Amino acid sequence: MSKYQYLDKVNFPPDIKKLSIEELKILSDEVRRELIDAVSVTGGHLGAGLGVVELTVALHYIFDTPNDKLIWDVGHQTYPHKILTGRKDKIRTVRQGNGLSGFTKRTESEYDPFGAAHSSTSISSALGIAVANRLSNKSNDVVAVIGDGAISAGMAYEAMNNAGVSKTKMIVVLNDNDMSISKPVGAMRSYLAKLLSGKLYFGLREFLKLIISSFSKRFSAKAGKAEDFLRSAVTGGTLFNSLGFHYVGPIDGHNLDVLIPVLKNAKESEHEGPIMIHIKTKKGKGYSFAEKALDRYHGVSKFNVQTGIQEKSKINVPSYTKVFANTLIKHAENDSKIVGITAAMPTGTGMDIFGKKFPKRMFDVGIAEQHAVTFAAGLATEGFKPYAAIYSTFLQRAYDQVVHDVAIQSLPVRFAIDRAGLVGADGPTHAGSFDITYLSTLPNFVVMAASDESELVKMINTSVDISDKPSAFRYPRGTGVGIELPSIDKKLEIGKGRIIQEGKKIAIINFGARLNECLNASISLKKKGINITIADARFVKPLDENLIWQLATDHEGIITIEEGSIGGFGSHIVNFLSEKNLLDKGLKFRSMILPDKFIDQDKPELMYKLAGLDSQSIEERVIDLLNSNILLKIQK
Repeated sequence: MSKYQYLDKVNFPPDIKKLSIEELKILSDEVRRELIDAVSVTGGHLGAGLGVVELTVALHYIFDTPNDKLIWDVGHQTYPHKILTGRKDKIRTVRQGNGLSGFTKRTESEYDPFGAAHSSTSISSALGIAVANRLSNKSNDVVAVIGDGAISAGMAYEAMNNAGVSKTKMIVVLNDNDMSISKPVGAMRSYLAKLLSGKLYFGLREFLKLIISSFSKRFSAKAGKAEDFLRSAVTGGTLFNSLGFHYVGPIDGHNLDVLIPVLKNAKESEHEGPIMIHIKTKKGKGYSFAEKALDRYHGVSKFNVQTGIQEKSKINVPSYTKVFANTLIKHAENDSKIVGITAAMPTGTGMDIFGKKFPKRMFDVGIAEQHAVTFAAGLATEGFKPYAAIYSTFLQRAYDQVVHDVAIQSLPVRFAIDRAGLVGADGPTHAGSFDITYLSTLPNFVVMAASDESELVKMINTSVDISDKPSAFRYPRGTGVGIELPSIDKKLEIGKGRIIQEGKKIAIINFGARLNECLNASISLKKKGINITIADARFVKPLDENLIWQLATDHEGIITIEEGSIGGFGSHIVNFLSEKNLLDKGLKFRSMILPDKFIDQDKPELMYKLAGLDSQSIEERVIDLLNSNILLKIQK
């Protein structure tokens, strides 16, 4: 028995083209129902996809994908796209191990011409593809879909500025839902709202005439000027026109009777240069619980479709993010110089909690990590104590600013690096794999990693008093280990680690949240008669050289472990050992790091097992090191 009247028959875009517009409306309703049902089982991104169902149907109806290239910014909204491009039967595997990615992914489908998971890349990549087509004498269309939150980022402006003078045809669909992950901020939001609030309104017929005529090349110069004037009267004049885009809109992004002719005319237009189609949509469209929610159900856990109630964790242990926010609040109550900064992720970083307590001291700068860092640097020059709370993967975008605007000037910006290490369902695009390496290479930096929530509190406490250089503390996604939190007076001595347990022969030096796995490995090893030393480094910069010297001279082997790539903590340790000649007398050394590959999404514990950073892998590495006599065989 068929579940859907039309969706059951639609597997790929050519199937969509067989339907009438009235049938497409029914198909859209069916895609929306399927999306809600699927995400209720898997969890994932829901609201963004609900808002672009009609747009997705219309784009695949008008354009010849995959020959025409359709690029989605970020990828939160691509579940309907996946349903309609041969992945319908796998949609209930999204974000699961060996399942569909939660974002576009080139290796997953030919309908995903560009992979994305970070914001504001679509216009740049689309322009690159469009220019490549022109150079190859191809006539394929290129369409980029970008949201009102994403288009506010600097990279999007750079791309539009370049596209406007390129004379290369490409189409940008601005999906304006007045709703990014969190409440949209900045001047662009106000600007788009202004476009929608003019006093001059047109009926549908007149409005469509205007849109249709705007693509025509049969205008005289005077008529063209008149048309420009008329469009300016409708929109109040547009920034996009000034950047060289042929701007059309705003139009109803849920009305196929409007969307389809506008997209058709854009496709058939001989306009030389970029076209901007501004559509107005509603995030969470068609699911009442999403429409009413403040975040429009952007990211959800498994939920009951009938009630909208999401599955809650039964663990009564606070998340690292919440521990950070609550600790910072306690300090801010005593220190008016403490301010919080986030780049469009107040909820994800805990800055929403801080902002409720100190609304004038929390700054959400939008999707603008580069600006966030330099903004923090400016605050630091005036004696403030800025805490830039940014995911590890997003801080990568601002590395130049970290180097030039913070480190070189030795400004006391404090970086709260959330989502350190592997993050589960979001996969490699959101993994915090590289921050240890890219921060610890910099002079004038204090770099810490919390092994548990108690240590995180101590690191925050310590960072408050670091006033002559930048500092960073990293912590993972999810809940802590469930131990008592210290007071805000408990601080660490800069560059000093700690011995967790003393043993013989082999010493493990942990940096970060793998400490529990080290302890579990130790328990198993003890049953085999092997007692190891475990140390928690706390700092990669500066290193606790006295501790490392002690461990190196009292043991026959050292193993370092970290949730980061090559070039990080282990590299700093081996460099120290080498410089101090501690490797010359046969000291065995191993560094356990993330492997040299990107690890696909799965449950975090399975990802760490695959990475070789679980307790069993640690145990095996200890035994291997004890039994190792020859480090290198000479090849003859």
